[in-house]
This record gives sequence, structure tokens and C-alpha cells, in this order.
Amino acid sequence: MSIQASSDENSTMNRVQQQSVNGDFVWQSILKDVSQEAKKEAILASFLHSTVLKHSSLEDALSFHIASKLASPNLSPMLIRKVIEEALIDDVNISDAMRKDLKAFRERDPACNSYAEPLLYYKGFHALQSYRITHWLWKQERFQLALLLQNRISEAFGVDIHPAARIGKGIFIDHGTGVVIGETAIVEDKVSLLHEVTLGGTGNESGDRHPKVHQGVLIGAGAKILGNVHIGEGAKVGAGSVVLADVAPHTTVTGVPSKVVGSTDEIEPAIEMDHHLPD
Repeated sequence: MSIQASSDENSTMNRVQQQSVNGDFVWQSILKDVSQEAKKEAILASFLHSTVLKHSSLEDALSFHIASKLASPNLSPMLIRKVIEEALIDDVNISDAMRKDLKAFRERDPACNSYAEPLLYYKGFHALQSYRITHWLWKQERFQLALLLQNRISEAFGVDIHPAARIGKGIFIDHGTGVVIGETAIVEDKVSLLHEVTLGGTGNESGDRHPKVHQGVLIGAGAKILGNVHIGEGAKVGAGSVVLADVAPHTTVTGVPSKVVGSTDEIEPAIEMDHHLPD
């Protein structure tokens, strides 16, 4: 890489960071909360400074934090962070998605008390943002690096998302443990899914073989959605269900195999996070 190219990259990153700081309510809120916590809990002060307070933007903090979690003896955090920064510079949609995801975690998880908590502690959020980097690598045809990072994401967070899967914005992955999303899966905006959800295939078939989850869908813990099936907009899948066929929009299904048990009262169940089934 030439000196000029490196200088151009730095300039671009600075612009991205400055744009993120100006009027960035989420980042300002994180800084305020973390500053207060660092004063309250002396043991955490060094950790909070290195992960948040020393950084100039949410993108900067995220790249540092994710890189440190994905690093291994054979993959340094500096190299991982460089890849993350390349992705953030090249595709501004990643930053936009990150903020919408943070808001989803903050608004839909009753245990979440600030924007800082998902950024610092929630592996569902960490896995989702890490996937966004692997997806960028996949689109760049850097397949081996994408697969290597997919493996590290699975090891570090217990979440396995194929880099080729297409996932929208405002996604909430609660707890994260055991979530699997296959290669040809599509997850649209404003979807919520809980731990041990599988969006998988039905065997060793090739081609387009994974679920398509439309906007506003809520998928309960342990649900398995298998095959190239569509989960319609605003639908709800009950915990532990096995879905092998299309689900109509604004329909609630549950059971093994799943059956329709009613309609959804909410326009977007993923936002309301109400797991009760119709009477």
C-alpha cells in the first residue's frame, strides 16, 4: 500500500468519525454513561477507558472492542481492526445498521439499561456486528478471510452466521447462544430472534435453501425454521417450534411441526416482544 493510499484512508476515516460524532445521540449517550460508571466503579475504569472513553467515535470503539474479542494466537487484534476499519470506510451502511441494531437492543430488551451495555457486554450484538464485517468481506470476494472470521465469531460468541447471509437493520439477537443462520438466509429489517434459533436447510441440497424472514417477525427461543420458506411480515414463531412451510404475514405459529394458532395483534411483533400465544 502506498503512503498516499494510507493517507487517503486516514482522511476518510477521520471524516467518518467526525460525521458520527456530530449530532450522534447514541455515541454521546454511551460516553456519558460510561464516564459515570468509570467514576463509580474503580475496578472498571481502565477497561472502560480502553474500550470506550479513549476513542473518538462509536466506530472507533466498536472496531477496537470487536477486534480484541476475535483475536487469536494466529490472528492479531491489529490486523482484525484494520479489516473492520476498511469495511466501515467502504460501506457507510454498516455504521447505520450498527446504530439501528443498538437501538433495537436498548428498546426491546427489558434488561438493557443503556446503549453502552450491548456495545460492551452483549454477545448477540457483538456477533451481529462481526457478521456485518464478514458479509462485507464476502461481497469483496475475500472468502477465506470471511470464513476464518466466521469461525472465530462462532468460537467467541456461540453464534454461527454464514458471511453470505443477508441481514437487515434494527436486528435484535437476544442472548445469542446457539443462533445459526445459513448461507442463503435473508433476514429483513426489524426482526427479533432469541437464543438457539436456527435458520437452516433441510438436508444436503444446494442452491437457495434457507429461510426468508420478513420485516417485523418475532422468533421465539429454540425455534427451528428449515428450508427455503418465507416467514411473512409481522408473523410470530413460538418458542421451540419447527417450521417447514411458509408462514403467512401477521400469523402466529407454534408446535412441532408448526401449526397456525391465530393472528398477531401487533403490526411488528419484533418490536413489542410479546411471546404470548393467542387464546
